[in-house]
Amino acid sequence: MEEAIQSYLKTVKHLCPHVESDALSFLESGLTISTLSDKHFYIQANTIQNHVGFVFSGLLRAFYIDDVGNEITVRFVKENDFATNYVSFISQQPSRYYFQCIEPCEIVNISYQHMQEAFSKFPSLEKYGRLIAEEILKGQQKRIESFLFDNAEKRYLDFINGNPNLFNRVSISYLSSYLGIDRRSLTRIRKKLAYHSF
Repeated sequence: MEEAIQSYLKTVKHLCPHVESDALSFLESGLTISTLSDKHFYIQANTIQNHVGFVFSGLLRAFYIDDVGNEITVRFVKENDFATNYVSFISQQPSRYYFQCIEPCEIVNISYQHMQEAFSKFPSLEKYGRLIAEEILKGQQKRIESFLFDNAEKRYLDFINGNPNLFNRVSISYLSSYLGIDRRSLTRIRKKLAYHSF
């Protein structure tokens, strides 16, 4: 538990090197830990998120269910990432997404109330919150543009190049859903690239 909390605080200091020790102590005072098995839901759709989760270990996927019942994966959340629909969390509006563990997970939880108190007491932590929001926005923009400007093969290559440690941890079904490629097409792309790599 202590290792997970210290890992989270280390990321805060990395983003905000000048954060005060009393700010970190205050932030630490409100942290809790969730230990979840695979298939467990960290966030359920249509509920208000009371916590944002920092993933110390494990892997989750975020998905929604479309009109015909298909699960559409929109994000993978690995170690040192945040499990949250951040806009819903900040606005305290229900999330449209499920966050489900693909692997057993240890997650550091920061409640909405504690985060708001930290922001109001310490400007350095308010800056940290803004930087997190900017990182999330950049990730969302990159994903949108990949669907607008890139073909299926490039989306796949960008994924494996940008996430080399996820390649063997994500099923082809989840990955094809995330990339917007049907499973057979993704299999063909993988075979083609494997052939050309020899």
